[in-house]
Amino acid sequence: MRDQSPRQDTRHTPHTPPTRRGVLFGGAVVAAGTLAAACTSNSEGDDAAPAAQAGSLAGDNDKPGKQVTIGFSAPAADHGWIAAIAKNAEAQAKKYKDVTFKPVEPTNDINQQISAVESLIRAKVNVLVILPNDGEQLNQVARKAMDAGIPVVNLDRVFPDKLSYRTWIGGDNYGMGVSAGHYIGKKLKDKGVSNPVIVEIQGIATLPLTQDRSKGFADALKSYGFTVTAKQDAKFTVESGNQVASNLLQAHKKIDALWNHDDDQGVGVLAAIKQSGRKEFLMVGGAGSANAMREIKAGGGVLEATVTYPPTMAASAIKLGRLIAQGKGMTDLVELQIPQSITLASETVTKDNVDTYMPLGFES
Repeated sequence: MRDQSPRQDTRHTPHTPPTRRGVLFGGAVVAAGTLAAACTSNSEGDDAAPAAQAGSLAGDNDKPGKQVTIGFSAPAADHGWIAAIAKNAEAQAKKYKDVTFKPVEPTNDINQQISAVESLIRAKVNVLVILPNDGEQLNQVARKAMDAGIPVVNLDRVFPDKLSYRTWIGGDNYGMGVSAGHYIGKKLKDKGVSNPVIVEIQGIATLPLTQDRSKGFADALKSYGFTVTAKQDAKFTVESGNQVASNLLQAHKKIDALWNHDDDQGVGVLAAIKQSGRKEFLMVGGAGSANAMREIKAGGGVLEATVTYPPTMAASAIKLGRLIAQGKGMTDLVELQIPQSITLASETVTKDNVDTYMPLGFES
């Protein structure tokens, strides 16, 4: 993630939906991991109860159905995570013979993105998948699409008006902090470390998404009796990551653990650590880049794990958009419609499971 203004933060939503690690539907929270494997069709005109339909039709949703056109709009790729968003969306759309994928030119200009979305509305696409540069500033054009009868799948940065989107899907910033905190807390506790020096390298400290991550981290560490010794923000850039890591290494002659919020800026963080020759601490990354995963797999360095904020959410958004446009739901649910909100879990990638997650990593 690159250095941008708070109104143009990439990768994450400043408005966190009420659930942390599941799907909110009819007041109930359902594990997101369950639903990821549950995009299966509900048949129409079947006299069987919904639960019976779910059991008998699992897997039908990937079969060709009604032809649909999916419009797609996202920011321009100025770093690895956003680039992966666009690639995942396009690759998923290509898997379906019944989908026409209609992306517009990616841009980091608010007005240009509004115009691009308006062009998709005029084109009368069947569904829109939008990762807005800024949820508040694109709220009105998303509402315009919904009012025109075009369902909107809101990707990651949420529109404040729920009437502006049919379904939201995104990552869990608080959950990233929790996952990192539990990994570090357990590791240090198992080693018998008391009063550890734990440092935290944030993205942009003023952003709600960063504050959510830091709160999750602090809350998880608290359960082990630990606290953060020092934290500094690195603006989501490689250059700042390098400088901030160098400063923290100079300020603390001994460190027990380090959590870096973002694997893109982590390229600079790791470079500073390697230049220093320091190896006495363990490090956890954030977002799940392929670079970080390769480092974890190789071993021998301080980076032991990364916690995910998966750009594969764009592929899931395409799947959801297709199902919505075709009038289908998820048959692992009793309800017949796609949920209104899906929060993806932040998973911990270590040397033990890195081969499983490697295909999902993005290049920084």
